[in-house]
Amino acid sequence: MTSLDDQAADVNDAIDTLLSQFPPSRTDAKAFWGAQFDAGLAWVDFPKGDGGLGVSPSHRELVSRRLAEAGAETWNTTANILGIGMGAGVLVTHGTQDQRKRWLRPMFTMDEIWCQMFSEPGAGSDIASLATRAVRDGDEWVVNGQKTWTTLAHLSKWGMVVTRTDPDQPKHRGMTYFIVDMEAEGVDIRPLYQITGEAEFNDVFFDDVHIPDDQRIDDVGAGWRVVMTTLMNERVAIGGRTFPRSDGAVGVAMDVWNESGSGDVATRRELARLWGEVEAFRLTTLRAAENMQAGVPGPEGSTAKLAWADLNKEVTSFTVSMLGFDGATIPEGYSLDPTTYDTREVERVMSPQRAFLRARANSIEGGTSEIMRNILGERVLGLPGEPRVDKDLPWKDVPRG
Repeated sequence: MTSLDDQAADVNDAIDTLLSQFPPSRTDAKAFWGAQFDAGLAWVDFPKGDGGLGVSPSHRELVSRRLAEAGAETWNTTANILGIGMGAGVLVTHGTQDQRKRWLRPMFTMDEIWCQMFSEPGAGSDIASLATRAVRDGDEWVVNGQKTWTTLAHLSKWGMVVTRTDPDQPKHRGMTYFIVDMEAEGVDIRPLYQITGEAEFNDVFFDDVHIPDDQRIDDVGAGWRVVMTTLMNERVAIGGRTFPRSDGAVGVAMDVWNESGSGDVATRRELARLWGEVEAFRLTTLRAAENMQAGVPGPEGSTAKLAWADLNKEVTSFTVSMLGFDGATIPEGYSLDPTTYDTREVERVMSPQRAFLRARANSIEGGTSEIMRNILGERVLGLPGEPRVDKDLPWKDVPRG
């Protein structure tokens, strides 16, 4: 296996070739992303031909930094975060070669938006208690049930969905994972409004939705292990993103401080403390990336997700407090029109007020902070797990509310 330095040299050569052949200032964003995928610079740790170069995941930051410095559009990684940040890892770990060829490139180029459907009205933190049913019908599966809190479902072409296929098995078994066409007959998407005024989330209802068996991921009954891969990638996507130094939420805080012209020593000291916390988090995340494996992150994803949820809420709260009375308004307006949600928006283009409201979701999405602490206690610290009295019971015999 080549050294990290040799891998970095190969990655830099690939970036140099990409930028010379497709100058970002003269290349359409989607055309550039297609060329980036073909050059193996979409997910550098993925196999060659699947948008990668087969190198260490730690080189992802090198790609992000150099492309940002060159002025390349990179908002696809945020706008299609459920696909690029989660679905891609699922496909490269559990998908077939045909599935990877079919879905990875249009996912990266933003031709197809993705969503993820795990949570249900009766299955939130305990995803394994889900009730959405899939019954086999020849070469297809017929799905009925409801999913909730589905981010970007109203904009998505494809959705990752886990279903109950064998209710006689214990709840962590008997589940099967599919990719569903969100435009298929029987899929009903209804907006859920959040405190920002947008409908980023949705309820999704399945009424005799037919899914071809070739859209099944991994084996029948292997849904839980695919779920775990998805969630580990989601936690890295949420907490493992690394902004450049002094960017992101803390960059917004610095802008507000500079614009205020305040000489308040206590406020300046708190800003300096938060900047140091964010920088320490950024460097720790970069270091953790060196230990990641392609497609299947370890518990470092849960660590980063938990730390970022708390830190981002703290930074955005501090920013709003510096705004004084202006912090009580949303300058861009408060709309209940679900079509106003712009997937290209990231922390730097949100108003501080909206970023403050959106940050409340960080401790819920991708697993609540309480669940993250359980994971770290059990898998990192080796502490005893919480009692699970229904672990070996058939799902159909488990009491549900």
